[in-house]
Amino acid sequence: MELRHLRYFTAVVECKGYREASRQLHIAQPSISEAVSDLEHELGLKLFSRTHRNARVTPEGEIFYADAVRVLKLAETAILTAKRAAQGKVGRLSIGFIGSATLSFLPDLIRRYKLEYPNVKLELHDLYPVELDQACDRGEIDIAITRALSLERSKNRQSRVLLRDPLIAVLPRSRKLKSKNKKIRLADLANERFILFHRKGAPAVFDTIVGACRSHGFSPRVENEPNSMQTILSLVEAEEGVAIVPASISNLRSKGVQFVRLVPDLYLDLIAVWPLGEPSAVLHTFLDFLNANTEAIRAKAELALSSIARLKA
Repeated sequence: MELRHLRYFTAVVECKGYREASRQLHIAQPSISEAVSDLEHELGLKLFSRTHRNARVTPEGEIFYADAVRVLKLAETAILTAKRAAQGKVGRLSIGFIGSATLSFLPDLIRRYKLEYPNVKLELHDLYPVELDQACDRGEIDIAITRALSLERSKNRQSRVLLRDPLIAVLPRSRKLKSKNKKIRLADLANERFILFHRKGAPAVFDTIVGACRSHGFSPRVENEPNSMQTILSLVEAEEGVAIVPASISNLRSKGVQFVRLVPDLYLDLIAVWPLGEPSAVLHTFLDFLNANTEAIRAKAELALSSIARLKA
């Protein structure tokens, strides 16, 4: 039994005869008659009581007709769904991200994506960079928004830079700045106690900051390594030390701290990462969407950076 058998049969029922069904379907009448006959033979029952003018559906034919209509509708839905899935408009997408690093743009990005692709089920995972890396390895997420990869890790991943995230200093609010332009030289922090995000959770952040300090003539005295950016701000507020963080976390707030631009400018890339190979249709569509919105993501980051000098949470 093929779908065409059901299609021809339901057409004969709805048109009350073979001639009109032939006209509606643009199929030769003998072909329709043969298909219905084959269907009756396979079912072992009569679907029509034939007269010289029309084909009257039998009681068992009426019951079969109702089910045939449902099957055809299900088939049509399945075909449409498959086509939409091939276009990346239906399916599931698992996105991993660093919450503090994406706060300025991800909520709006996800909201607009869901409006454009309402039939894609999103799974969102807020993880540390190391956890994102592990989740990618295990195939638990389709794409990660994370920090720059090591050379070794980048060999089996594809990536795209979303934005260059400046590094900024976090100082107690009581700290008076000598510079009128609300900036501080990295070298001027040489004698400070440092609070840095723990290396095991975010090695790229830790290593970039320590490397920058060493290139400016000192090794930072790291006294605390919290596993939360919000905790870093709280410890700075308590005057336990100073911190250097990506500018994207200035969206977080903690009373008694100030965010200050560094001299010279230092950056840490925020990237989208996904496995090597041909992406799924849903991921391919999301990558296109991400590419179309990259400038908006960067504009939001620039806006946040331009207000750093005024930020005293």
